[in-house]
Amino acid sequence: MKTFKALAALLAYPESAVIAAVPEIEQVLREERLIGNASRVALQRLFDELRSEDLMDLQERYVGLFDRVRSLSLHLFEHVHGESRDRGQAMVDLRQLYLRHGYELDTDELPDFLPAFLEFLSYVPLVEARELLADTVHLIESIGARLTKRSSAYAAVFLGLLEIAGVQPSAVAVTDDEIRAEDDPAALDEAWREQPAFGPAPACGAAAAAGTAPVRFYKGVAA
Repeated sequence: MKTFKALAALLAYPESAVIAAVPEIEQVLREERLIGNASRVALQRLFDELRSEDLMDLQERYVGLFDRVRSLSLHLFEHVHGESRDRGQAMVDLRQLYLRHGYELDTDELPDFLPAFLEFLSYVPLVEARELLADTVHLIESIGARLTKRSSAYAAVFLGLLEIAGVQPSAVAVTDDEIRAEDDPAALDEAWREQPAFGPAPACGAAAAAGTAPVRFYKGVAA
């Protein structure tokens, strides 16, 4: 279903191609109806921001959220395993899942990057996609709750994902003190002091050698 790819595009780093695709994203969400009217209305604020705000401001806000604040990281295993060895094995297992379905990442991004995972889900049967998404709902819910506390328009994407997974959002408690601590410069530096435990995923050349079809990320929602 293209809805997964549409939501993946919304969580990608804001670039002109993503902004140009907003009308197509809206059309996909409206036509496939995997998310209801309330979720589509909630997403309107993000659409409006992408269409109306300066690109550099959008990019700065994105980096300030998803790249700087560890609890908002879009790398799913970061929340589960941190920098432990278990994260490396989990990454290998997820890559093997992609390969078993005939896909390989055509990007330098890690397999657990949420937009990459969502784009993969767009290529598998809906029933399976929902089951795989349901395995991540505790992470989706946590990130979404923190974005909601920050009054971020991106929170609507995570609420939409919970709806697709068939999960009602629970009351995840996020305090003002937590948000202030996460935004403290000293805490941010300390949180990201360690180097990543896992390197870039193989490029598409390796996929071709293995006879798999590459997944091409962020090339538009109707590819």
